Amino acid sequence: MMCELPVGIGFCCMFVVLGLLFRSGRGAWLIAGYNTLPPKERERYDREALCRFMARLMFFCAACTALLVADTLRPGRGLGIAGRLWMTIGIICAVIYANTGGRFLKR
Repeated sequence: MMCELPVGIGFCCMFVVLGLLFRSGRGAWLIAGYNTLPPKERERYDREALCRFMARLMFFCAACTALLVADTLRPGRGLGIAGRLWMTIGIICAVIYANTGGRFLKR
């Protein structure tokens, strides 16, 4: 399809911009679970560590989306399957990592 390429590039760019926003430490308001906490509860969490983690996740999603775009440009090489597989595995691992061990609580 002709619209797959611009949409894929758009998503890839969006993930990069979000990664840069989180990397700068100013994107915590975009994290739904953190954003909805009362201010007193938010003080318990390490905002910088949470933003760094989200930045890495966004850059990872951008790389996986770039694989999907590459598959649109050069089909038949398995890049689309690899992008989808890595994105699925990465997000599942990120959810497990973020929700276990109290990693983002201040010490």
